[in-house]
Amino acid sequence: MTAVFKAEARKRRALWLMFWLVSVLLLAATASAQTPVANNSITAPAKASAATRSSEHYRIGPGDVLDVRVFNKPQFSRDGVRVDGRGMIRMPFIDGEIQAACMTEQQLADDIGTRYVDYLRNPQVDVFIREFQSQPVAVLGAVRAPSRFQLQRRVRLLELLSFAGGPTENAGRTIQIVHTTTSAACNDAGQLEANEMEASALDNYKLDETLNGADEANPFVRPGDVISIAEADQAYVVGNVLRPSAIPLKESITVSRAIAMSGGLMSDTKTDRVRIVRQPPGSAAKTEIFVDLKAIDRRNAEDVVLQAGDIVDVPVSGSKRLLRSLIGAVVPSIAQLPTRVIP
Repeated sequence: MTAVFKAEARKRRALWLMFWLVSVLLLAATASAQTPVANNSITAPAKASAATRSSEHYRIGPGDVLDVRVFNKPQFSRDGVRVDGRGMIRMPFIDGEIQAACMTEQQLADDIGTRYVDYLRNPQVDVFIREFQSQPVAVLGAVRAPSRFQLQRRVRLLELLSFAGGPTENAGRTIQIVHTTTSAACNDAGQLEANEMEASALDNYKLDETLNGADEANPFVRPGDVISIAEADQAYVVGNVLRPSAIPLKESITVSRAIAMSGGLMSDTKTDRVRIVRQPPGSAAKTEIFVDLKAIDRRNAEDVVLQAGDIVDVPVSGSKRLLRSLIGAVVPSIAQLPTRVIP
């Protein structure tokens, strides 16, 4: 009986020790899970990183070619879908058009999937960009490596300047961006909006603010953008003149002198409604100043002194050629630039 009693005692002690060890381990695990420092140190950076990656994802643009695959349903799938100039595509069994522009691959796949729920149970849709054909962006002027860039993701202005080698020692104080795309465009929220050609043909930013990473001076670039850093601040003369030109403002230049430097007026010019579009660098606000060239010649009106980024638009009645003339003034040799890919 004594031997049996001792065996039972040892068994009870072993069970008690095991229970104690399990309890200690459970308490330690609970305390670790409830420690706020450990939780924040792991999850917060992960969330921030995910948000950053999402904002940088390439957004589909006009001209891109897509493959749209519905798992195990080839009749619903479609390869080689080209996004049209308005940013739209068509898919089998779906009435009407689908907006593809400004969406990521995953966002478009989710949208198509919701449209197929009337036909399929839990459709699994994947979208792949086969060809990146959206208009390239260009960086030229006072940068170390002027180039065109085919974007395969969203890129901000500062990063793009770094791919172009950054500004040279002779760079001026202003960055000009000509938005050459006249079709629908993406805003900063990734939404499709109509591009107001007259209102958004040119934006100006202060170079030092962009280099310092200021949010308001570091936008996402758009397909077709032409970014220019001149060696001196510039104004632009466009429209019904002999040679649409970028005029360096190394000295005080008036509107009438700038027009003369651009070869003078062509026939049928509406001289009493010459428009100066003014956007101070670093500001989104644009103002318009109208001048009468004949009144200036008679000294009955002020010959306005131009400021950096001013656009002098010399009109012909019924004509709207601002964007075309501006492109001609700013980017005469863009086709000769080397093209590079930013993956």
